[in-house]
Amino acid sequence: MPLLESAAKLFRLVYILCWDLSLTLVNLVTPSLKPGRIVPHESPGAGGKWPEFVPPKEGDSRCACPMLNALANHGILPHDGRNIRFTELTQTVRTSYNFASTFCVFVPRYAADLLLKNYKTDTFDLAELSQHNGIEHDASLTRQDAEYDPDQSRVHLPFVNALLACASGKDRAGHVRLTPADVSRYSSTRRAAARATNPAFTLSRTHKMFGSSNSSTLLTILGGRVADVEVFLKEERIPAGWEPRAAHRMGLTMLAFQRTVLKVECAIDEGAVLSEGDAE
Repeated sequence: MPLLESAAKLFRLVYILCWDLSLTLVNLVTPSLKPGRIVPHESPGAGGKWPEFVPPKEGDSRCACPMLNALANHGILPHDGRNIRFTELTQTVRTSYNFASTFCVFVPRYAADLLLKNYKTDTFDLAELSQHNGIEHDASLTRQDAEYDPDQSRVHLPFVNALLACASGKDRAGHVRLTPADVSRYSSTRRAAARATNPAFTLSRTHKMFGSSNSSTLLTILGGRVADVEVFLKEERIPAGWEPRAAHRMGLTMLAFQRTVLKVECAIDEGAVLSEGDAE
């Protein structure tokens, strides 16, 4: 049975990657979606009209991902963050954030496997996604390490403020934005600091890629715009009138996303941060 399960997972991965490549090619030869039409018209958030924001109340389940928490805070996912179907997560993330279908199948399936649940039939609470060294990891850009704050639903504002202060770019409309270099620089600082101060610090190669993937979402789906990033990270709220900055007709594919992830990860240099500290 384990051998059959492994073969099935391998086949599914190859299928998703081939599917993703085909969507990437379609994006290359078709025009992007026009502003105001990125979120499907029948979905919450169409035309920038998002459901009312309601902060979580006591007993609601939240996780280490601000963008998933935002969906719950707007009632696009169940507001209490509980008993969410993995298939529901796939559909909701696809329509709300314009990730490609492949992305929206792969990540919830990965989460289901991590939690030893069935993607098609089981449910989960958002807090379950914060299982330490599952998807959640040390040296987060928005949370204290689990060693110091086991409740990974809580944003650590000093980290967010330091990240936003790194922004050095501007987009064509003149909005201040984070660049991949900015995110790499701050990720270097966070990793070096966490490694030096957390006696239980761990960060595998896989979790390094998770970290750079999380931060790359700020650069792709949010376009790096500091005004939007600040609202998402500090309030876990979707700004009025906002729509995904990734306007690809088939959504942001895994292949296209990895270009940003690798750009961020490959430029992270903890040693440079330590050298700067020694020089000071």
